[in-house]
Amino acid sequence: MDKEVRVRFAPSPTGALHIGGVRTALYNYLFAKKHNGKMILRIEDTDQNRFVPGAEEYIKESLEWIGIIADESPYAEGAYGPYRQSERKHMYAEYAQKLIDEGNAYYAFDTAEELDAMRERLKAARVDTPQYNAITRMQMKNSLTLSEEEVKEKLQAGEPYVVRLKVPRKEDVRLNDMVRGWVMVHSSAIDDKVLMKSDGMPTYHLANVVDDHLMKITHVIRGEEWLPSAPLHVLLYKFLGWEDTMPQFAHLPLLLKPDGNGKLSKRDGDKLGFPVFPIHGAFPGKDGAAETFHGFREDGYLPDALLNFLAFLGWNPGTEQEIFSLQELIDAFTVERIGKSGTKFDIDKAKWYNQQYIKVKPATELSTFLIKDLEANGIAIDSKKVEKVCEAMKERVIFPAEFWTEGKFFFMMPDSYDENVVRKKWTEEAVSVLEAYREAVLKADKLTSETSKEILNNILDEKGVKIGQVMQAVRLAITGKGGGPDLMEIIEILGNAEVADRIQKAIDTLPVKQVN
Repeated sequence: MDKEVRVRFAPSPTGALHIGGVRTALYNYLFAKKHNGKMILRIEDTDQNRFVPGAEEYIKESLEWIGIIADESPYAEGAYGPYRQSERKHMYAEYAQKLIDEGNAYYAFDTAEELDAMRERLKAARVDTPQYNAITRMQMKNSLTLSEEEVKEKLQAGEPYVVRLKVPRKEDVRLNDMVRGWVMVHSSAIDDKVLMKSDGMPTYHLANVVDDHLMKITHVIRGEEWLPSAPLHVLLYKFLGWEDTMPQFAHLPLLLKPDGNGKLSKRDGDKLGFPVFPIHGAFPGKDGAAETFHGFREDGYLPDALLNFLAFLGWNPGTEQEIFSLQELIDAFTVERIGKSGTKFDIDKAKWYNQQYIKVKPATELSTFLIKDLEANGIAIDSKKVEKVCEAMKERVIFPAEFWTEGKFFFMMPDSYDENVVRKKWTEEAVSVLEAYREAVLKADKLTSETSKEILNNILDEKGVKIGQVMQAVRLAITGKGGGPDLMEIIEILGNAEVADRIQKAIDTLPVKQVN
């Protein structure tokens, strides 16, 4: 590309960052890095009524946790700041005035009651979409219907007003979307949107276009929900004389519920037991009380696994490869391979990705998760043992918390035993083998997984017993469970004395005469 690629992720601090927003940020990031460009994080906080304290910090922490770091942002100033719209307030009035002066926007002095009355009239006339547009504006109180003198008087008197875009009555508005191809909307379907509110703050539409132009944004990659607004933005670029530098648009497909019916929401996640936000948070709900929610981070998803999963929600590389490092995603990413239709949010696939990433992580890295749980439960830390436990278990866990929940037996002698295994496998024959195995283990010089197996096989040969008849009973005595990681690895990690003590406890606790 001839000029530097500049993209932006522009969330509003109105609450938690939805996982769909994270995907949008990721696609912007991948596109920028693929083309050696820049990604900008811009906080769109013009709607002061919906502003939620702490939401901006939440957005920042979420993106940092998942590894998406913007090149320019409120926290990494560049040449085109400030990066919060509320701090750019002085910039927008100039462009609103230009639109008014050139006949492309107008002052509207209508009260809320007058607007309601207009909508009721249209509903009574059976108009499908009652709106302030090229037809209805001529019956309203604005600078198109009032005299120049009346407008001046109202402005000087400080009468509340908004600035509205004057949408042409009969015009086809076109844009060539990078994902969807040519999109055409007739101007009769576009209403005269408010560009500047009575408090002097711009609405999303004006601020968004002005900021994208001033920040030299070359590509706008955003969610499908903004597609209906795109023709309006095209008109603004045209009226402001910026058609030649208008960014290319790419509207991403919706994230759908797992069943494919409708857009993914927090309620869907709550109902199905998975989060839709990146990290844990708490923000005021509709009734003002704090609403707490859990996130992918707290549920134990690894950031790189979640990134990999998100990349595939709407995009595919055109190959069979599914596991990608961030650099591989950057190298493979193209907008052309983003689909048009909505994509199902398959939480089982997210779990699969997490499992794959855990499998290949070094035990030294994984051990940090287990150490936290051991400390929380007051268990002394042996770092070498912890690493061995993680190595033994990492093929079997989906979330890091499972190193503790499923591997407690490495650190605590069993206080209960799988009743199903007791009923089926705790036989006189098994106890006889275990008694001999206990004695042999205590005598062994070095208990490795190989010597543990060799000792057991020798005892089985002497007694003429097949391994399948007693293996579960041996596991039961040592772990209390009927399944788990390789038993011989467990024995090596526990060591001679601990294994012998556990076998003795099981024999004492589960006498054969109590078993059918």
